[in-house]
Amino acid sequence: MMAMVGGEMEKDVESKLHIQDNSANHGGKDINKSNSFKFRAPQENFTIQDFEMGKIYGVGSYSKVVRARKKDTGKVYALKIMDKKFITKENKTAYVKLERIVLDQLTHPGIVQLHFTFQDTFSLYMALESCEGGELFDQITRKGRLTEDEARFYAAEVIDALEYIHNLGLIHRDIKPENLLLTSDGHIKIADFGSVKPMQDSQITVLPNAASDDKACTFVGTAAYVPPEVLNSSPATIGNDLWALGCTLFQMLSGTSPFKDASEWLIFQRIIARDVRFPEYFSHDARDLIDKLLDTDPTKRPGAGRDGYNSLKNHPFFQGIDWHNIRSRSPPKLVFEKGHTGGRTSGGDDTPDSSWNPTHIGDGIGIGNTFSDVTSSSDISHITKLATIDSFDSKWQEFLEPGESILMISMVKKLQKLSSKKVQLILTNKPKLIYVDPSKLAGKGNMIWSDDPNDLSIQVSSPSHFKVFIPKKVMSFEDPKQRAYQWKKAIEALQNR
Repeated sequence: MMAMVGGEMEKDVESKLHIQDNSANHGGKDINKSNSFKFRAPQENFTIQDFEMGKIYGVGSYSKVVRARKKDTGKVYALKIMDKKFITKENKTAYVKLERIVLDQLTHPGIVQLHFTFQDTFSLYMALESCEGGELFDQITRKGRLTEDEARFYAAEVIDALEYIHNLGLIHRDIKPENLLLTSDGHIKIADFGSVKPMQDSQITVLPNAASDDKACTFVGTAAYVPPEVLNSSPATIGNDLWALGCTLFQMLSGTSPFKDASEWLIFQRIIARDVRFPEYFSHDARDLIDKLLDTDPTKRPGAGRDGYNSLKNHPFFQGIDWHNIRSRSPPKLVFEKGHTGGRTSGGDDTPDSSWNPTHIGDGIGIGNTFSDVTSSSDISHITKLATIDSFDSKWQEFLEPGESILMISMVKKLQKLSSKKVQLILTNKPKLIYVDPSKLAGKGNMIWSDDPNDLSIQVSSPSHFKVFIPKKVMSFEDPKQRAYQWKKAIEALQNR
């Protein structure tokens, strides 16, 4: 019976995710839509057992990126593993298809390369170029901040790749230091095209059922790098990426993002007010460039106006840059964690990360039935990354006290024996943990806070499911964005503050 159910589920998912591979690419000025598509990066018949799994590079709402070595060739990839069930349930199919199709058509030394894809009953897999130098974010963190020469080098390589992307009629929509990867010798590669948006004049071929939101005004990206026009629900433009570039350059030079604050709500308020505070040690040219990139009018940002990228490349900050031989220069020296000689995360070794558990991937061969219980708490400063755009909605403010701010918020299902109900689960800096009826805007429960894990604890049973234990009561929740572990870490970090 279980095999029959699994087979039916696989057929249903397959019908939604299948992309034909029997036609040539097409060109054109408008968004090119074709009923079929010939991939450069092939769809292979591999299985997860063909790879040795190593460190986790990153975790998203429906995917993980893991360092994976192909057993027969020894070649290392960054393997993006996506949960089919979640993709179809949350209507993310078009985004996944679009990312795959776009990556297949991009050929630039400053963009991660897609090598091949494959799938099984539960997961989709993209084998991407493994950037052993890690994230630019890590270099900023380890060095405290970058010198202007280092920042100029990286910014120039990002601009070179962004110009290529924008000239093809694409908007990346999630430019940030975490998505700027470094090769083993230190050159920039733009990664994560999960939020990419083709413009009307795009030269990229797109299948009819593989396009993101038509108006391009859905909130995507990361709070600290989101431009004010996106918060005001304006359609996306290349100016979005240029604003994010300005934020990223600011972070390179200062060590922190320009709109950093205690919660996403406060971050959004600062973005809307354009509350930028430049450190005194910024040079005049650096400050001027960032100031222009953070213009509230997206059409006035260098790179977005009539002069195109010439206005950006010719800025005095980039004096001396040879734009025709941009990647022939020697990169800044990479700094790795103590005890490691190189490689993304822990020196590029293939020892599985302690939090890596492959229960949600593969077809069940040699795989256990339980999920690891991640109990390590993250630094409280990282909690602010976990909230969503909902925290900017003023309707939740009525449940807060003066001076209280939202640290994490999500629409979840509160599970009961025979039913479930959607509630807005909110974690604040008080700290306070409450859940609200989103339709009636009525508070439904306030879980009494305690720093004592005996009186308040979280148990995670899967990426989507977790339980909150308080005296004489246990509450079960399902987070459709699969952030159960993040809820656990956020609450434990506050308990240990």
